[in-house]
Order: sequence, then structure tokens, then C-alpha cells
Amino acid sequence: MPNKGLRELYIDELKDLYTAENQLVKALPKLAKAASSEELSQGFEEHLEQTKGHVERLEKIFESLDESPKGKKCAGMEGLVKEGSEAMDEDYEGAVMDAALIGAAQRVEHYEIAGYSTASEFAELLGESEHVTLLNQTLEEEKETDEKLTELAKTINAQANEGKESEEEEEGKEARSETSQRGKKSSRRVA
Repeated sequence: MPNKGLRELYIDELKDLYTAENQLVKALPKLAKAASSEELSQGFEEHLEQTKGHVERLEKIFESLDESPKGKKCAGMEGLVKEGSEAMDEDYEGAVMDAALIGAAQRVEHYEIAGYSTASEFAELLGESEHVTLLNQTLEEEKETDEKLTELAKTINAQANEGKESEEEEEGKEARSETSQRGKKSSRRVA
């Protein structure tokens, strides 16, 4: 009887993951479209296909439990998706926008990693070995996605930083040029 409470908590955790994954199915195409890096855009597209597979695995688990995946909205993922949308609404461009998208995506991945780790541990305790296998398969894919994002971030963040320096250099050149032009005009008036 003590497992009844844990089973309910497990199902609740699965419902949370299910709605989280479905929110991502809607959000990932927007991230792919907003990315300027072809590699990042392609990564989001690939993860979209993986995410659809995550939904299918969860549906398989719900079917084996004779439970419905419906009935809960993942507020955590909703907030993370909203933050990602807000980043896309900023006037960032190029590598800076890509850096913002990677940050948003990694927060999502870390949230999912925590959720799948928890669900897998619950499944283990409840003796649901087939569920453990399915959940761990998804967990590994989430970790791999996070690692890919980290690798992309190394290059993209450096490009974003170089872009900032280039902008500052350009602004400095323009300011020096304006000062120089004003100086020439004043010396012409004096002469």
C-alpha cells in the first residue's frame, strides 16, 4: 500500500513530462527559424524529431499503466518556453541571438534532465523496468542535446563576443572620424 502514493506521484511526474514535451514540439520550430547559425537551426530541427519520439515513449508508458497522459500542464516548461520567446523578441541579431537561443534551450534541457532522472528513479522503485529503459533512453538523448548545445555555444558565444568588439571598434572609428572631420573644419575656419 505505501507504493500507492509513489505511483500517483510517478504518474503526475510523467504527465508533467508529457505536457512539457508537447510544449517543446510547438516551440522548437520557432527556435529553428530564429537561429542564424545553420548548424544551430539544424540542431533544433533534429531535436524536434527526437522530442516527438519522447512523446511516443511517454504515451507507451501511459498505455502500459492504463492511464491518460492528459490533465496537467507543465508550468515550469511553460515559463521556460516563455523566456525563450522573450529572447526571440529582443533586437539581438546573428550570433548574439543564437547565444540567447542556446541559453534558453539549455535551461529547457536541464529541466528535462531533472524530470527524466526523477521519473526514472520512481519507475525503478516501483519495479517498472521497461519504463526505466524508456525513460533512460530519453534521458540520454536530453544529455546528448545539452552537450551538443554546449559545443555550439563555445563557437557561437565567441562569435557574439567578437561581434560586440567589432561594433565597439566601428563606433570608435566613427567617433574618431567625426572628431577628425570637425577638427579639419575648425582649422579651415581659423586659416
